[in-house]
Amino acid sequence: MSDMIQAAVAMLTERGTVFPDGVAKFVLPGHGAFVLDPQGVRAGDDPADITLTAEAEVFRALFEGTLKPMPAYLSGKLQIEGSMGLAMKLAQALA
Repeated sequence: MSDMIQAAVAMLTERGTVFPDGVAKFVLPGHGAFVLDPQGVRAGDDPADITLTAEAEVFRALFEGTLKPMPAYLSGKLQIEGSMGLAMKLAQALA
């Protein structure tokens, strides 16, 4: 598991972040993936209801609140596979 994945898992675990509406997978190309679901966050490449792909810096900015999900998506920095409605709920869970 890469340092980037470990850092993301640690950050979201520390905040107590969960996603009660399904399973979200975050893919960092070249580093791996982690999953957020009703139980919390963990490293892994499990099947998911929604998959988000972005560079580590983009996810870091999203989690820190310096970048909003919609502008990241519209600019092409964030790719989303799955329901946009679920993506909106995920954005609320990460806020």
